[in-house]
Amino acid sequence: MDADSNSSAADDGDPTGSDGRGDAQAGPGDRGGVPGPARAGALLRKPKLWLVPTVLTGLLALLLSLLYMGGIVNPNRHLADLPIGLVDADTGKPLPGQSQNVGTQVAAAVTGGTSGTVDWRRLTRAQAADQLASGKIYGALVVPEDFTDSIAALTTANATARPTMTVLTNPGMGSLGSSLASRITTTAAEQASATIGKQLTASSATARADSTTRLLLADPVQVVTRVGHPIGSDSGLGLSAFYYTLLLVLAGFLGGNLISTGVDTALGYADNEIGPWHTRRPTVPIDRTQTLLLKMVMTAGITVLTVSLVMLATVAILGMDATHLPLLWIYSYCASLAVGLGVQAINAAFGGIGQLVSMFVFIVLGLPSSGATVPLQAVPGFYRFLSVFEPMRQLSDGVRAILFFDARADAGLDRAWRMIGVGAVLALIFGFAMTRYYDRKGLSRLTPQPAPSGRNA
Repeated sequence: MDADSNSSAADDGDPTGSDGRGDAQAGPGDRGGVPGPARAGALLRKPKLWLVPTVLTGLLALLLSLLYMGGIVNPNRHLADLPIGLVDADTGKPLPGQSQNVGTQVAAAVTGGTSGTVDWRRLTRAQAADQLASGKIYGALVVPEDFTDSIAALTTANATARPTMTVLTNPGMGSLGSSLASRITTTAAEQASATIGKQLTASSATARADSTTRLLLADPVQVVTRVGHPIGSDSGLGLSAFYYTLLLVLAGFLGGNLISTGVDTALGYADNEIGPWHTRRPTVPIDRTQTLLLKMVMTAGITVLTVSLVMLATVAILGMDATHLPLLWIYSYCASLAVGLGVQAINAAFGGIGQLVSMFVFIVLGLPSSGATVPLQAVPGFYRFLSVFEPMRQLSDGVRAILFFDARADAGLDRAWRMIGVGAVLALIFGFAMTRYYDRKGLSRLTPQPAPSGRNA
């Protein structure tokens, strides 16, 4: 068949221009009667060959850009109800001519000045410490017991000491979340200091004060920043929990796909091509349900190795701060296994596009909605909706609770365990329901090709 015949065949619906006989009989430099470079050039001029890869690749690039960047471009714009503690421990008596002490006034001004963007939680010192230690708040602003008395002392002769308000940070909630809370609380404290300063400088009691004292009274409060719940120095500034979670998800995702491909190749349902070598094993007669069972059992076994190696690399070799190591290993195994089972179920249900579907489910939609890098209170509502069920958010909460918050159940570990169980059960139900349906409909994957006589499959 000549080149014109090849072109005719391609125009009749075969974008590859094949003459139906394949390339097996053609020489290495002559495929189907057309020299290799000439044939490639002819194929590149076929619009059908370009259509599907171009559309899918462009759509994927667009979606990835919108989804990833959409959650981090402007956290301040979407900030809403960021939980921050407010401790008003001031026990002093009100200043002359005032009905409330200064601490009460500061608390009222702070909570009213950031309406909608911050969820100020009125707490005692003990409650603030507990919520910092369980990851329920991103930081806290503390007004001390002697605050009003310290303010009053500034109006006396030779006043030099400034009252203090303390900003407590929570680095275990991630560097961005902790810095957002620190910035908000520091700004609120500085604004409160300016308001108090205006009151003091306008008071008749300070009218005769010298210039140094009046300068001190104009900005009377010193704002001190301290770590409210410290974490280890080898914790990636609070980001090690996120990256460790990402490793677990990637181990489950990549491992699941490698196992799926390896089993299909070994059973003769997929080609094995390494470099220039291409083989195809004889097809083993097996239905979809049994194939899925085989892949899931192998996933459960191989995940033991992958999770152990993740912990070996991160904790033993790199020195990542981690406690509760037995619990961390068990949790890591269950989390990665749930992802792997989900990948197998999706691949069984969707076939060739299963890897793309599972990539969106576990990674593309999971990363921006995890709340591990950008607080969920600072992302658009779409990502907050995804965070209700997206696996990465559930898994990262559990890892963070183990690494930073003493494995407390109320720090997110309890919910993480429940969601891992729900995810694994859904994967099993969905996967086997779809394969049973396909098997009952007689939708076999390929026509079995028995091994040649005298050869085992």
